[in-house]
Amino acid sequence: MRAVVLHEFGPPANLRVADVPTPRPAAGEVAVQVAAAGIQFLETQVRAGTMPGALGGARLPVILGKEIAGLVTEVGPGGDPALIGTRVLASTAGLGGYAETAVVPAETLVPVSDGLGLPEAVALYRYGVTAQGLIRAARVTAGDRVLVLAAAGAVGTVLVQLLKRAGATVVAAAGGQRKLALLRELGAGHVVDYTQPGWTDQARAGGPVDVVFDHVGGAPGRDAFELLTPGAGRQIIFGFSSGAPLDVRPAELVGRGLTLTGFSAGFLWRRPALARELATEVLDLAAAGQLTPVIGQRFPLDRAADAHAAIEARGTVGKTLLIP
Repeated sequence: MRAVVLHEFGPPANLRVADVPTPRPAAGEVAVQVAAAGIQFLETQVRAGTMPGALGGARLPVILGKEIAGLVTEVGPGGDPALIGTRVLASTAGLGGYAETAVVPAETLVPVSDGLGLPEAVALYRYGVTAQGLIRAARVTAGDRVLVLAAAGAVGTVLVQLLKRAGATVVAAAGGQRKLALLRELGAGHVVDYTQPGWTDQARAGGPVDVVFDHVGGAPGRDAFELLTPGAGRQIIFGFSSGAPLDVRPAELVGRGLTLTGFSAGFLWRRPALARELATEVLDLAAAGQLTPVIGQRFPLDRAADAHAAIEARGTVGKTLLIP
């Protein structure tokens, strides 16, 4: 089969397509013919060599890729043969998704209804679970004014829509008119370009901010922190895509009565039943036409390097997929 192989850490060009043996499932696993594989920002960092620990001890060469959608083609010993031919979402054990066939733990399978395309399903899969988990962690209620940083990204585009459904007023921050136009279409009440001077004045114009969802950190995260309502504001940190963490001192939290919460979707995925429940909620909304999957970019396997380069250049919107 064809797969995207990383032989050494470095630039996107180090991702190259090669013919490799087709994997076979062991007990507790199934093989999936991949219709679409999602690319995560974390995988660009792994490829670059800045987060080798995310490989879990695996040695190069490796096939990256965690989230996939496709058809079950084989079950491991003792597996349920009725799964063969079913449309599913699944997570690999951490590697193997950038390929024509991937082996995944059977416990990660999430059925996909015929009313939703497989690429659309994988666009909502892991980041839909993240978005649902974030909203629960922030205790968002109707009437809250919520600022989403990097709102045009894969998590942000789902967050904006789910927050609107929850009755929140959404302030969506992104860079560039293309992204702002998309966020208006998704229902954001206000949009601001946080790459421009004075963006916080625009964000503040509609009133105080109750909640900030921050995947950026650094200066934008700090600017957003200053917008929080004293006595009730809370900022949820779930990444540092700027390359720098949010700089906040404990005394500032106490003095202004604010809450700062760290969030990792990994804790959700360690509870497979909960992750499956959250994923199903999102998929059902999409199948009913109440949630729009945003696929900004689709690349064939032999252009995986271009896909990584586009993500690193911050030129993408929504989800970026590889299509074998």
